[in-house]
Amino acid sequence: MEDLSQMMHLSKLKSKILLTFLFLFVVFQTQAVYLLVPMDEKQHDHLKAYGIAYWTLEKAIEVKWLLNYRGGSFLIAYDQQIENECLVRGVSTEKIADVQANAILADIARPEVNQDAISMQKAPKIAVYSPSNKQPWDDAVTLVLTYAEIAYDVIYDEEILTGKLKDYDWLHLHHEDFTGQFGKFYRTYQHMPWYREEVETNQQLAGKMGFLKVSEMKQVVAREIRQYVSMGGFLFAMCAATDTYDISLSAMGVDICESMYDGDPADPQMNEKLDFEQTLAFKNFIIEKDPFEYEFSNIDVTGTRKVPQNQDYFSLFDFSAKWDPVPTMLTQNHKNLIRGFMGQTTAYDEDLLKSNVLVMGENKAANEARYIHGELGKGFWTFYGGHDPEDYRHLVGDPPTDLSLHPNSPGYRLILNNILFPAAKKKKQKT
Repeated sequence: MEDLSQMMHLSKLKSKILLTFLFLFVVFQTQAVYLLVPMDEKQHDHLKAYGIAYWTLEKAIEVKWLLNYRGGSFLIAYDQQIENECLVRGVSTEKIADVQANAILADIARPEVNQDAISMQKAPKIAVYSPSNKQPWDDAVTLVLTYAEIAYDVIYDEEILTGKLKDYDWLHLHHEDFTGQFGKFYRTYQHMPWYREEVETNQQLAGKMGFLKVSEMKQVVAREIRQYVSMGGFLFAMCAATDTYDISLSAMGVDICESMYDGDPADPQMNEKLDFEQTLAFKNFIIEKDPFEYEFSNIDVTGTRKVPQNQDYFSLFDFSAKWDPVPTMLTQNHKNLIRGFMGQTTAYDEDLLKSNVLVMGENKAANEARYIHGELGKGFWTFYGGHDPEDYRHLVGDPPTDLSLHPNSPGYRLILNNILFPAAKKKKQKT
């Protein structure tokens, strides 16, 4: 009987211990557990991780962007649905308890640590400025938005001229020529169906909107975009959509197009009539007058740079996360040295940058800026030189880059930093 009693006692003790462990496990699971989405080398797919952050914000769930912590990681209150979505998309996560999350946030908050936690609570509404007709090149921004599963609307001149731009927080300028010279493709592609379609489509739209020339319409569109930025919008552009945009702003009311583009000669005194007060980034530049030259101005250094491909890199600057959160957000990465890549506009002559332009990435030895940023009124803009961060020399007609082969691309990460920035900016304005 005594042995039986001892056995029963041991059995009850084991049951209590088991119940205690189960209770502690349940308590741990139901505590304020967090998902850490690492953005350092531990992340399997950096690009889709941004998509997870955006998807979470769409559900009105707060995301903390941990600047300079493990490559700019994201911290999210645990939700089974979010964890499952990360699993489906192949995004690496780490489940941590509230005590661990609080310790991370406390460490980040220390004044001597160059890190910060930025709260994001609402997904920005995104627009891509792009023509409806298919063009024989791809756009890095739309490629990465699609890969990261981030939704966007396509708008063009008509939507901007009819006031639709105010409905969006973020605008990307697709590979666009704002000078009205149709990319200066005339010499090489004037007989190609896609080129003729682009010219005809733009001319018809200009007439519909009350303009005699495409160049005049583009100047007004550029001015409307400038107003959008000054009122609090965020503008992001790459390749030729950067320098041609500023050229268009500077040449308001000046004919800079030769007759094959707009039907009459260009103003021979165009360079003397430019107004650099209207531009966002560049000053004292000279427009290329030759209509057959595949270049718009001396802002771009594509034709003069002497940087071999195996040495073509640019470095990102380090900024103070607590004192300069904006550029810190825009440069979050797991790499500091980024492989360069070409474009119709590859990089900017640093001597032609305005004094208030912030250089965030440069090749100092070549005196070229690759990634620049600035403010205008209540808004912000970012220009990024080059066409495709994972295709060194992307030519007209080349197939699109398969981003599933480049899920950890540091060059593409810079684009996606800009996508999330408006969400963080909005939160900071409220606090």
